[in-house]
Amino acid sequence: MSVDQLKIALLEQRRSGIPLGQLLTQLGFVTEAIMRDALSEILGHDSIDLKMVVPDPDAIALIPKAMVMRHNVIPISYDSINNLLILAMADVYDLMVLDRIRATIDATLEIEPMLAGKGEIAEAIDTFYGYELSVDGILHEIETGEIDHKSVEEAGDEYSQPLVRLVNAILSDAVKQGASDIHFEPEASFLRLRYRIDGVLKQIRSLHKNYWSAIVVRLKVISNMNIAETRAPQDGRISLSVLGRKIDFRVSAQPTTHGENIVLRVLDREKGIVPLANLDIPADTLNSLKLMMARPEGIILVTGPTGSGKTTTLYSMISYRNSEDVNIMTLEDPVEYPMDMIRQTSINEVAKMDFASGIRSLMRQDPDIILVGEVRDEATAEMAFRAAMTGHQVFTTLHTNSAIGAIPRLIDIGVKPDILAGNIIGILGQRLVRRLCQCKVKREINELELQFFSSEQIKENKVYDPVGCSKCENSGYKGRLSVLEVLTLDFELDEMIGAHASTSSILAAAKKKGYRTMADEALNRVANGATTLDEVSRVIDFTQYLNS
Repeated sequence: MSVDQLKIALLEQRRSGIPLGQLLTQLGFVTEAIMRDALSEILGHDSIDLKMVVPDPDAIALIPKAMVMRHNVIPISYDSINNLLILAMADVYDLMVLDRIRATIDATLEIEPMLAGKGEIAEAIDTFYGYELSVDGILHEIETGEIDHKSVEEAGDEYSQPLVRLVNAILSDAVKQGASDIHFEPEASFLRLRYRIDGVLKQIRSLHKNYWSAIVVRLKVISNMNIAETRAPQDGRISLSVLGRKIDFRVSAQPTTHGENIVLRVLDREKGIVPLANLDIPADTLNSLKLMMARPEGIILVTGPTGSGKTTTLYSMISYRNSEDVNIMTLEDPVEYPMDMIRQTSINEVAKMDFASGIRSLMRQDPDIILVGEVRDEATAEMAFRAAMTGHQVFTTLHTNSAIGAIPRLIDIGVKPDILAGNIIGILGQRLVRRLCQCKVKREINELELQFFSSEQIKENKVYDPVGCSKCENSGYKGRLSVLEVLTLDFELDEMIGAHASTSSILAAAKKKGYRTMADEALNRVANGATTLDEVSRVIDFTQYLNS
């Protein structure tokens, strides 16, 4: 905006008395979005782009349309457990409006205001309050009408199309339930919808097969896929504001016998980037991890299968090390969570940049810490160890069943034992297990279960069982926790690796130094009442305990 434009706006303000910010948008000198973001920065309040918001039916139902129109506000999301309402407002300091809303709904209601433009709020009111937003209501609307497949592809008044609202309602519902993945699975005569919640797939709905062609078109449109391509796999990405925060969805389409199968990975920054202290890691394990990260050079490996929380742990580690005096660079496939002050690069097949060539390029960028998404082959492993040997700290992941299993796996890939020795700082093995809900009950341990525990682990001969309540949707479990084994390599273990010692002898030597296996860590979690033996047995092999 020029000085002349500002003078014109100030002159008009003296004549009309209209607030300067509102006047600047009316005169067309700045857009409402720019004014909203500028005010957000000045006032220190979060702003929200209502055009990218997926409405929450529970929040919309709380406040009547007449009230939101009178006060120029729009509810974004409602958390019934914490009694928290996120509210978009043009004036976040209007306490009278907040008090009136509390008086209408609940005097104890906690309201978190977010800044939005007046025009955006008015448009959102017309959109959100003009149509059915719940999944059941939208399905009823579809069943009583006809599906216009062509209009789903076109821009314009999207919310007039029930299929558009249905897709948004499903995405919002999945995020609200804490799903990590959303599965759209076409069968011969129906469409199955499943969420992966706390690591376990759960069927949510079965939809009529006739809906699928329009749903898949809508998903492809918003994820920038080719809607005409149905015979080849495709990948895409969706960015939306759900429940008052930005959520990314990584979309994968796979042709199957009954049509395209689509899976969306939910990338929630609030859950994906967790401070190291909030990972619920035992104190001694956390101290070992911090000591490993304090080393100036070498490789730290995080191992485990897909979905075991390796990426979350890596992000927590680099977030812990992130500061102004450290240059952190990452190479990922793809970048899942953008982070401040960290240079993140995605693998690009078109530009012919893989992990190996990417590491070579990153080493010319003066990094202190390099994060490599995954060691997949000999070339990547060679470059990762070369970076470690030239004074860099390298964080990476490897698909193995245990921390100790990473050593033979790297040798199998093609890394020489002499190179392994002295360059690996430590290895983490990780699994995620479901956490018992507060409705759990204590019971006596039986003889079969007792043989798994040592006398130090189980003292009262009591364990907990899941029950089920409204908070955990009668599953008995709520949330997940990590089971982490940490193998710190010292001079003696390095000597054994360099001398081609067997895995069993390395494991025996590590145990003498206090190393606890993943099974031991899991049993500690069971003994502490955090989870159950059935749950940890789902992801960890306890055969050795039965045979001993």
